Amino acid sequence: MGFELIKHTTNINFLKYRRLAYAASLLVILVGVGSLIVHGGPLYGVDFAGGVSIQVKFNERIDPQRITQALEPVALPGLSVQRFGQERDASYLIRASLPETAQDTIRSQVGKALTDGLNIPFEIQRLETVGPKVGEDLRSAALHAAFVAILLIAIYISGRFEQRWMAAGAMAAGLGGSIWLLNQFGVNVGGMILAALLVTLVLCFVLKLKFALGAVVADIHDVAITIGVFSLLGKEFDLTIVAALLTILGYSLNDTIIVYDRIRENLRDPAHKDASFEKIINDAVNQTLSRTILTAGTALISVLALYVFGGGALHEFALAMIIGIVVGTYSSVFVASPILLDFGKGLDQPKPEIPAKPAATVKVSKKKLKVRIA
Repeated sequence: MGFELIKHTTNINFLKYRRLAYAASLLVILVGVGSLIVHGGPLYGVDFAGGVSIQVKFNERIDPQRITQALEPVALPGLSVQRFGQERDASYLIRASLPETAQDTIRSQVGKALTDGLNIPFEIQRLETVGPKVGEDLRSAALHAAFVAILLIAIYISGRFEQRWMAAGAMAAGLGGSIWLLNQFGVNVGGMILAALLVTLVLCFVLKLKFALGAVVADIHDVAITIGVFSLLGKEFDLTIVAALLTILGYSLNDTIIVYDRIRENLRDPAHKDASFEKIINDAVNQTLSRTILTAGTALISVLALYVFGGGALHEFALAMIIGIVVGTYSSVFVASPILLDFGKGLDQPKPEIPAKPAATVKVSKKKLKVRIA
């Protein structure tokens, strides 16, 4: 047997605290939603909002307000300046709405303004420009990518754990019809994706796709908390963060599948034939706890290394992954599994495979048979 950080026979009653976990998750999500409302939505980077993004490295750290004042002659609309990278770095990210100016002109104007206004040696390390229409298209594509990933997760889980590919197909068809209908009414992409996710959850519940329901809720939970934390920290959303969110979806699903696999095995195990559904789930969580923690710990070490040593380009991606790994591990234990209990009590539990008893031996006594012939 391999190394076990936590003994296979551990018996912690995780499901006992599921309502407390529900409340904690809901509170964190509501705080994140409140932050998004206060800030008028996510803080989109240049990839999604369109505009110009300039990364500048100075020889010494200075107050971002001084950079803002130095750039006033350039008259960049929507100008914002923030420290970029590690605390010890002297790198700053300058963002503004895209003016009607050529990229080379922006570079020269910003360089001259910083030279005249600060008189501190600096280097323009990166300059990116994206048009508003391109940014809107990229934003729509990112939302579609996240939604399609969640839909495919629901179909896969339904087929693998419940052997109900037809129901999963019906869910996909119903969802496609609802998206077509919303499109006819001219609903924007954000509203359409949100409505589609709600329809997915309702269809999972109505069609009794309990495993899929738990996995989808856990994935939405992880992404919502990650987005909320980024909003609270004032971090930008760009294509790199979308890549991190899609990675988080896959990681959370993998962790959930480990627990679901053990639940399915326990449902067929003769040793659990008289056990309640709650005990079957709780035993599965305990039996996979060592593997879950070791997997999460290994992944966390990797992304922490990226966060500390990866530089500014990977800093935000690594931060999103750190949040996602922690929340994804939590949701596999305290969200996906408890939802299977609370909404899956009518789940058809396969009968345990009990070995058949050997056939009874019939003994025939040896007696002489007398035949009377008429």
